[in-house]
Amino acid sequence: MGQFQFTPLSIEGLFLIEPKVFGDSRGYFMETYNYEDFKKAGITDIFVQDNQSLSRRGVLRGLHYQKNYPQGKLVRVIKGEVFDVAVDIRKGSATFGRWHGEILSAENNKQFYVPKGFAHGFLVLSEEAEFVYKCSDFYHPEDQDGILYNDPAIDIDWPIEEDMEIILSEKDKVNGGLDSII
Repeated sequence: MGQFQFTPLSIEGLFLIEPKVFGDSRGYFMETYNYEDFKKAGITDIFVQDNQSLSRRGVLRGLHYQKNYPQGKLVRVIKGEVFDVAVDIRKGSATFGRWHGEILSAENNKQFYVPKGFAHGFLVLSEEAEFVYKCSDFYHPEDQDGILYNDPAIDIDWPIEEDMEIILSEKDKVNGGLDSII
């Protein structure tokens, strides 16, 4: 299928996407998104906003979601390495509360598709990481909510190294647990 390999993951709706990389002595080229290829794989979101963040080692962003304006996201890393996580918060889903994580890096070029109905977050593993993502709806700050990254009800196995200091935003420090959205 086109320039991508789409791998469905253990929770319905999640995909790991690997673009074909064409390299030679000059460097490389890869297509990172093509609506027709994604549509054939079953990903029909129309992306309306692109975002980029730079974070240092130990920064943990998330687990974020929007309540009334949910966003599908296509995420990737263009510098460094992160552990990226999606948590199913679709009420009535057979996998509600389950999570899936992937290592995304500038070296592996993998992308992670997170559909609407999931909380999302990532932990920076390298000294710095630049994280880019497409969203299927606009950001509505008044609609944003979050789940505490270490909620025991979800029990995410974050790859936190012994010497790593976890750095959270003030908002993420006060996120509720999974039970706050039930």
